[in-house]
Amino acid sequence: MTTTTAVTVHGPAVEQSDEILTPEALDFVAELQRRFGARRDELLAARAARRDEVSRTGRLDFLAETADVRAGDWTVAGAPADLVDRRVEITGPPTPKMAINALNSGAKVWLADLEDASTPHWSNVVGGQVALHDATRRTLAFTSPEGKQYALRPEADGDPLAVMVVRPRGWHFDEVHLTVDGTPAVGALVDFGLHFFHNAAELLARGSGPYYYLPKMESHLEARLWDDVFTHAEESLGIPHGTIRATVLIETIPAAFEMDEILYELRDHASGLNAGRWDYLFSVIKYFRDSGPSFTLPDRGAITMTAPFMRAYTELLVQTCHKRGAFAMGGMAAVIPNRREPEVTAQAFDKVRADKQREAGDGFDGSWVAHPDLVPVCREVFDGVLGERPNQLDRQRPEVHVTAEQLLDVSTAGGDITEAGLRNNLYVSVAYVAAWLAGNGAVAIHNLMEDAATAEISRSQVWQWVRSGASFTAGESAGTTVTADLVRALLREETARLRDDVGHEAYDVGPYDRAAALVEDIALNEHYVDFLTLPAYEDVVAHEQDAS
Repeated sequence: MTTTTAVTVHGPAVEQSDEILTPEALDFVAELQRRFGARRDELLAARAARRDEVSRTGRLDFLAETADVRAGDWTVAGAPADLVDRRVEITGPPTPKMAINALNSGAKVWLADLEDASTPHWSNVVGGQVALHDATRRTLAFTSPEGKQYALRPEADGDPLAVMVVRPRGWHFDEVHLTVDGTPAVGALVDFGLHFFHNAAELLARGSGPYYYLPKMESHLEARLWDDVFTHAEESLGIPHGTIRATVLIETIPAAFEMDEILYELRDHASGLNAGRWDYLFSVIKYFRDSGPSFTLPDRGAITMTAPFMRAYTELLVQTCHKRGAFAMGGMAAVIPNRREPEVTAQAFDKVRADKQREAGDGFDGSWVAHPDLVPVCREVFDGVLGERPNQLDRQRPEVHVTAEQLLDVSTAGGDITEAGLRNNLYVSVAYVAAWLAGNGAVAIHNLMEDAATAEISRSQVWQWVRSGASFTAGESAGTTVTADLVRALLREETARLRDDVGHEAYDVGPYDRAAALVEDIALNEHYVDFLTLPAYEDVVAHEQDAS
């Protein structure tokens, strides 16, 4: 345990932590916590109050009180030189091997994910900061247990390493391993504070800057808080105002109604908005969980970005971004190449190519991939549309007119609710949560890179189907109602299948039974659990304490 001026580190020792958890860095984080922690708490309370109001009224709409912002003639700050071209972005956790592969991949940007693709085990929180520190200084290296060496490739003119954009945790997460004046610090402030303190000046000296992706926001007031954090951090360290650039993930349904307002609050620091799928759908279920069958979604695999309510969301995002001089970033291609089944991989890559063609054709400036082998696929598509241009900010999309009704018409999703979909949700949830409990936030399951977002939509669908009394609409089980007893029975079968897949010995020594119990409790709980990672984190901390 380390204590510095009322800042206490409760986490276990981590290699090179002395380079990150310096007294000066901890004091910086403590100042952020003292200045902004209470406002974060108020905004979380406002989230809950707003959701309750929407639940009672059944209405969500564009804000009347900010109509002048939406109608105003304003733009965000111009992009720094190394963020003008973002046609391919690769995502992944900042572990040394993953970081090196991402930076070397040929992608324009690496989204260094401290959130959905990582876990808040203290070794990952600190170890991720170590990797980011070393990557910034181009000293990052890694040797695998088998002796294979990984290093950053030399940068050449016209072929630099990917630009780092760091995603801290969302506002909802507290870091129990670091307390300020006896209170757990806000995880987002820990992640941002440590990274900014150690790397902002170094990044500037190297011709780049401190860039961030901001997740899980639900309102422009939460964006205003981030902007105030950025302004204070810049002033504290003598960094010029507006140096920070932030891209906001529009991955909650209320945020989709406040895109203009979010960019406006961050306008001196804003870089763009991102449109994803799984967290957005997870948010639809969460927000309208009391609204009955009209918001019941089909199998998650059946909901594509071409569904009318999803197209309304993405087209509004592109139009909003380009009107304000911000970049519109597309969603994740999560395919993992299967070396043993090249035909399966080829078919999957064809689907990825078609999805990227849709995004590029709609005006997106770039998109995400989860694996280095997908970088050339995405780059080829965007190269074909962009040509020599770095982006599509000139695509203003004046023909787009999106209403609140279109954003909320989830009936346009189409698709069926099936036993196979339920089984897949249960299998993925248990497999992912087990990996998460073991400290791995990005997991290959069924040739897809699964992270917290896919686990959230999976377990949320199970909860929604049970609570809404949904029935299977296709397959041999068509007409069967999804009940708690059915979920328990299928959960036992899918957990047994998972045990066979991973091997009985590996299963028995891993946290699979803990994961299955956690998934069952969350999926069948009378009350909806806002984030599965919160009770999972409690489980991790409890086992840490037992081990000590």
